[in-house]
Amino acid sequence: MKDVRPTSGRVLSALFNILGGRICDSRFLDLFAGTGRVGLEALKRGAASCVFVESVKSRAALIRDQCNSLVLALEVRRALSWLEKRDMKFDIVFADPPYNSGWCEVLPTLGLERVLADNALLIIEHSIRERFPREQAASFKDYEYGETCLTLININTKEQQS
Repeated sequence: MKDVRPTSGRVLSALFNILGGRICDSRFLDLFAGTGRVGLEALKRGAASCVFVESVKSRAALIRDQCNSLVLALEVRRALSWLEKRDMKFDIVFADPPYNSGWCEVLPTLGLERVLADNALLIIEHSIRERFPREQAASFKDYEYGETCLTLININTKEQQS
């Protein structure tokens, strides 16, 4: 089992400065939650709800102990399918997959669009050595912090369905 790599304080602070008021009353999804630090901060800053997805059962249990939110101890693909079947939609999706694992290239193929609300925001934390496939996103912006990059992608689900 790989050790968890929590989002650094600097990146966490920058993320929520970028999100600003958009976090208030949002439905937040924390994929590859690890310690749950990002989702817990979203709740603290006014998100209406947060669902945590963490495949390592011991980490998922620790998150459950810290909040009263839904925590899915499932692999990301299975969790997305579970959420889709329950017609759960999210305004902000934060994904922090293991660095340099190939997840940045796989994320667009997982069916994320089926759990996104209209005008959703997808945020991927990844190594600066790993890039999100640009052809997958019409509107994106990268923010670099040392070895870490946050890629923010605005997604209009209504346009995708047309």
